[in-house]
Amino acid sequence: MERLPRMRDPLDGRASAGAQPVSDVAFTPSVKSEQERMGSRAAYRRMEEGDGWQTEVTPELAAFIAERDSFYLATSNTAGQPYIQHRGGPKGFLRVVDAHTLGFVDYSGNRQYISLGNLAENDRAFIFLMDYAHRRRIKLWGRARVVEGDRALVEALMPSGVKARPERVILFEIAAWDVNCPQHIPQKVDAQEVAGVVEALRKKVAALEEENATLRREAGTR
Repeated sequence: MERLPRMRDPLDGRASAGAQPVSDVAFTPSVKSEQERMGSRAAYRRMEEGDGWQTEVTPELAAFIAERDSFYLATSNTAGQPYIQHRGGPKGFLRVVDAHTLGFVDYSGNRQYISLGNLAENDRAFIFLMDYAHRRRIKLWGRARVVEGDRALVEALMPSGVKARPERVILFEIAAWDVNCPQHIPQKVDAQEVAGVVEALRKKVAALEEENATLRREAGTR
């Protein structure tokens, strides 16, 4: 698989003394001003002075990504107009390429190409991962680029069994990521998971009914 060069970002990294906090990718001066006004700046300043946000894929993040069958990709054009697109596939279709990079195969769709056009002029992007069943969410800031004509990369990232027609690969380099609290996340369960539980219960009820009928027959012959 292609080894990706790091995309340089002035907000990337916390190692050097005096460097900007990684969270500045989201906490702009305007955001910090609002945090100050609303009383939360001190808490986030302590976060910035401590470990801060993550910049690499940890084992925990990789495991979380592997269980996702959908996510939201946000892009923006140079005029600042944002756009959010839902991406779906089998669990794990969003792949970890390396410690700083995620990737997925872009299938043929409605041919509007809004995300594609936005990335052509502005590579800043955002991925929002939701786990409704366990009320968890992860936010990832970074830069994305489109790779076309790389059959080996498509084959490496294409989930098995998917019948959609692949058109390209989108690679997302992580600048920072953070975990949100579960507050206000509605708990939703995947329909396929519910169907599996219901089927298991149906079989159990059927077995119990058969057992009950057998016991009744045996009791009637005594």
